[in-house]
Amino acid sequence: MKATVAQRQERSWKDGALSLVKRQETGLLGVIIVLALLVSLANENFLRKDNLYNVLQTVVVVGIIAVGQTFVLIAKEIDLSVGSVLALSAVSAGAAYGNGVNPWLAMAIGIGVGALSGFAVGSVVVLGRVSSFIVTLGMLSIARGLTQLLTGGLPQSMPSELSFIGQGRVFGGIPISVIIFLVLVVLGQLLLTRTVFGLRVTAIGDNDAAARTGGIPVGRTRILTFVLIGTLAGVAGIVFATQVGVAEAQAGMGYELDVIAAAVIGGASLSGGRGSIIGAFLGACLLGVLRNAFILLALSPFLQQLSIGLVIVLAALFDQWRQGNLRHLSPARLRQRLVARQKA
Repeated sequence: MKATVAQRQERSWKDGALSLVKRQETGLLGVIIVLALLVSLANENFLRKDNLYNVLQTVVVVGIIAVGQTFVLIAKEIDLSVGSVLALSAVSAGAAYGNGVNPWLAMAIGIGVGALSGFAVGSVVVLGRVSSFIVTLGMLSIARGLTQLLTGGLPQSMPSELSFIGQGRVFGGIPISVIIFLVLVVLGQLLLTRTVFGLRVTAIGDNDAAARTGGIPVGRTRILTFVLIGTLAGVAGIVFATQVGVAEAQAGMGYELDVIAAAVIGGASLSGGRGSIIGAFLGACLLGVLRNAFILLALSPFLQQLSIGLVIVLAALFDQWRQGNLRHLSPARLRQRLVARQKA
């Protein structure tokens, strides 16, 4: 009996270890470690503490929004407006401060503008039954236009009282923005895996009809996912603006692709129903390591863009393979097709 119990425990431990190894987060972490070691062999400055902190600080803004994008993708939606909402949130905070509003209240206004933008998008998607791709593409232009109107194209000064958010360091040099990012990652993972809201988001993305039949408020949950990503875009806008010291109308240009890339690389399925906040964090880190490597190795920025594009495509193909959607490309299936054509 004792031997049987021991064997079961050993088998259980092995199964758990195998399951951990097969997780996308584990594989992604391995890729980051291998890449970091290779870059460090080519340039010894890479593994220095200051450089690693800089890598994390450069991925903070994209990573924060990627947390929200993961929820949206899991719900089988997408948000292309996050870069413009980031800018609108930042300049709203800067404009409020410029008009005499308390710095902390100005920051809250900026984040609130992001949340309101998300609510507007979610409401149109749910109530208007319009594709989130189209709605957020429209919001991308609307938010950017509002940003230009609000600022007249001029940068808005950020409160000096808030500069510690983007520029402050604690505990021997760790950027405060990195700590904020890590806290949001932990909270996001808990929200996704340990709350009713997270379970509802996953259920909706996995099977919308079944979720509705099961009594899940599908529309309200979808709206809340867009409110969440809008709020996080607002937070990212404040972090970004306090990093550079001003809120600019052109801030966040092109961030949409980086955010989606980080979420998809981290395991969020474009087909909905699957995703990981920890994975999104690692996806953002991988993009940061790649960009830092190209800078340290003095490689062409065009090659950098190409490599990141390849990573995105490979991540999407891996997602399809994991879902079993590439079985038609297996050698056995290809041989069957070849034989069938020859017989025909």
